[in-house]
Amino acid sequence: MAFDDAFAPAIASHRFGLSQISLASVGPDPRAWVLGQLRSPALFDNAGLRDSTAAAALARLLRQRSGPQSDERRQLREGNLLALRRRWQHQIETATPVYERWVMFWANHFTVAAIKNTTAGMVWPFENEAIRPHAMGRFAPLLRAATTHPGMLFYLDNAQSIGPDSRAGQRRARGLNENLARELLELHTVGVRSGYTQADVRELARLLTGWTAGRSPQNEGAQFVPALHEPGRKTVLGRTYGEGPEALDAVLNDLARHPATADHLADKLVRHFVADDPPPALVQAVSRRFRESDGDLLQTAEALFGHEQAWAAHRPGKARRPEELLLSAHRLLQLPMGTPEREIGALTTMGQPVGRAPSPQGWPDRQDDWLSPDALLKRVEWAVAMGRGAGSLADARQLAELAWGPALSRDTRGQIARAESGAQALTLLLASPEFQRR
Repeated sequence: MAFDDAFAPAIASHRFGLSQISLASVGPDPRAWVLGQLRSPALFDNAGLRDSTAAAALARLLRQRSGPQSDERRQLREGNLLALRRRWQHQIETATPVYERWVMFWANHFTVAAIKNTTAGMVWPFENEAIRPHAMGRFAPLLRAATTHPGMLFYLDNAQSIGPDSRAGQRRARGLNENLARELLELHTVGVRSGYTQADVRELARLLTGWTAGRSPQNEGAQFVPALHEPGRKTVLGRTYGEGPEALDAVLNDLARHPATADHLADKLVRHFVADDPPPALVQAVSRRFRESDGDLLQTAEALFGHEQAWAAHRPGKARRPEELLLSAHRLLQLPMGTPEREIGALTTMGQPVGRAPSPQGWPDRQDDWLSPDALLKRVEWAVAMGRGAGSLADARQLAELAWGPALSRDTRGQIARAESGAQALTLLLASPEFQRR
């Protein structure tokens, strides 16, 4: 496929971005439009939002008190809503939606979920502090920032992991926790097909002891505590590491440079941005660039979005996650984000309770995970509700032509043209295959 193909602007807008109100905004070179956003992204303003240290302090107080109306619980909820509203509004207004999709990918790859008191206020600080500052740098610093963030240390229980032979371990019954080590290998770096063993998981867990957070009111952030660290040398994937905090950087750098990590990340990136069945040639090109550039994520993105197979028509197209539906609808309608409780409820009904991914694997990425008969019904009900509430904000017939152009199917065009009202026309557009898929 050539990059001046008639469908390329729609692919740039809807597959890689969050939907432009008009394809004219993509310009004559869709590839340049996509890559330019990654090279010069619009930065997110997190001024005034709670950071991870404040969230950890609130969580500590919450654990010490009881009752659903506790002041700490209210503060956590208000802080989360403010951060989510600020994030959503930025994603609705931003001129660099492709970069926002890139950030969303990495925040999901390194999932932290608000499923326990210790992480109740950590999801958005984790994204703002660990993911956004490193999303276009090298993978190794991103990996370290994600691994050592208090949100990750609490979420995967490394904050409570104690080396059995450490000074603290000799005094306590509690001991080693392998959760973070396992997910570092299985999900974050080399992947399940790399051949690592349970012995590698345990050795990595021993190496990670000492990295904790929220140890005292005087220091709620991440820190290395020698008394918790397992002494002695550790061997992970055939390489041996000494004891102490320096071992973390050494093992993370080796994992970031492992050939299996390049293959694992390339497969995930192509599956997310292009097709459920990733084209092998595209996966190989992305993996090769990742290895040759020492994990440079900008160069990795350029290999992905600059490859012709990323722009080919993959029918029927990737299913959008519910949060992407919400953001794209607001962008197309130029509808500001109000207090987000209603939208949170709608996303939960459609299967994506925001900030509460079902497991450390994050939100799933295949069509079958999102388009069951019941899920499709919930999406149609959401489209009906949006149509009723926002049908007067835009002419859906004109909007469909502007936003999809020649990529709009004859069937969808005809259904919208025959709509009996503005609300029905918008409902049909939002429920259409063009909108529901990337």
